[in-house]
Amino acid sequence: MKRKKRIFSGVGEKEVTRAIVEEFARQFTAYVESDVIIVGGGPSGLMAGRDLAGRGARVLIIERNNYLGGGFWIGGYLMNKLTVRAPGEAVLKELGVPHARRAPGLFVADGPHACSKLIAATCDAGAVFATMTSFDDLVLREENRIGGAVVNWTPVRALPREITCVDPVALEAKVVVDATGHDACVARRLEERGLLRMPGFGPMWVERSEDLVLEHTGEVHPGLVVCGMSVATVYGLPRMGPTFGAMLLSGRKAARVAAEILKRG
Repeated sequence: MKRKKRIFSGVGEKEVTRAIVEEFARQFTAYVESDVIIVGGGPSGLMAGRDLAGRGARVLIIERNNYLGGGFWIGGYLMNKLTVRAPGEAVLKELGVPHARRAPGLFVADGPHACSKLIAATCDAGAVFATMTSFDDLVLREENRIGGAVVNWTPVRALPREITCVDPVALEAKVVVDATGHDACVARRLEERGLLRMPGFGPMWVERSEDLVLEHTGEVHPGLVVCGMSVATVYGLPRMGPTFGAMLLSGRKAARVAAEILKRG
């Protein structure tokens, strides 16, 4: 049988594997020391990462899943539509996300479209990602100031208990941002060490929650900034459900706070 003319390049398996391994190692090595580590790649973490990287900071976003975006992908009740209350729609306009006005001050958008636009904008700004990477612990310095994050592969947690002795690795950073949602995984480690008290998030109250989350977004411990629904858990605020204006604006405020921390050294 006559061989057809080749369409793709003659690159084989070994070149593909080398490209993946070498590029991953290069990037991971470069970000063992960052300006900011953001734990959680949902809307607030992505927004914080976009704005910080846009300011010139070296930003690494850690995400335990193999995808980014959190609940931003699926909106509410697995219906792929998300709502944004004013003034959060300004971010949708900025990102070029189509949205429709459904009531005074209420806008609806397609979840996958909004999420993919935000992910792309964060990448374009220069933030990098480590997916399938779980937050394990904090690096603490003198006077318990945050100095970085300890991480491990997410699949390690699925191993049988008797073979899970897989040591994590540490990544240094000047600031860590907890954008892990209701779990508040980073702040939780401080609570376990008696350095923070967290009442946990309250029942849903959209009108109050979004204002309060944005108001309380900030540095909760030297070197640790909380944003998004982590804020509700840390401060005992109401949950907000599938509306994302405060998530986006909280991430933006977290970026401003982190930038100020970097500035003062």
